[in-house]
Amino acid sequence: MTAIKKDVTIGDCRLILGDCLEVMPLLGKVDAVVTDPPYNLGDWNNRGSNAKRPFDSDKTQDWDKPISAEHIDAIRAISSAQVIWGGNYLLDFLPRTKQMFVWNKLIRGMHFNDCEIAWCSQFKEASRVFDYSPSSAEKKLHPTQKPIALMKWCIKHLPDTATTILDPFMGSGTTLVACAKLGRKGIGIELDPEYFEIACKRVQEAYDQPDLFVEQPTPPEQTGMDI
Repeated sequence: MTAIKKDVTIGDCRLILGDCLEVMPLLGKVDAVVTDPPYNLGDWNNRGSNAKRPFDSDKTQDWDKPISAEHIDAIRAISSAQVIWGGNYLLDFLPRTKQMFVWNKLIRGMHFNDCEIAWCSQFKEASRVFDYSPSSAEKKLHPTQKPIALMKWCIKHLPDTATTILDPFMGSGTTLVACAKLGRKGIGIELDPEYFEIACKRVQEAYDQPDLFVEQPTPPEQTGMDI
């Protein structure tokens, strides 16, 4: 059985349905990985309030299955630079680093964390803080969806040579949306077919409504292949 279940190209972004551990060896090297992997935090992670949100369900939370040292090793082998959100949960698998990214949510005392932390591979660089309220973010389509503004900020802090960005835990596609808006090439891998389709829709919308002052490629045509 092939590792790639579906392969869709939208503009300069490639979206792949499959298991990242099976797909990454087929891709070759990329410049950087920017990703938000599962933390294995359990049901409270997307049920922190009494209101039931659209993405909540009673099915097994496959998106929250824990990752292993094998995932981290594969991510670091395929890329020259990495930004891995939830790095504080993954310190058993990651080496020491000087640089961390901190997302300050500008809200205190809620059921969720006041901030979130990303581990970064750029050992000699200083840690940085991004101030951004979740209330400013777009509609959430995934339990752990990050704001587009945050992922754009991460990508802008990568070396200038990082033109192709991989997100092996694509979810609803925020990293690739950020790539589209910044004129970068993006590759995303997602295991869940429903979130994969959501990501395809969001990336297409990002190209249909480009940011001002960013040089855009020729308007894309979506191509897809079921395998």
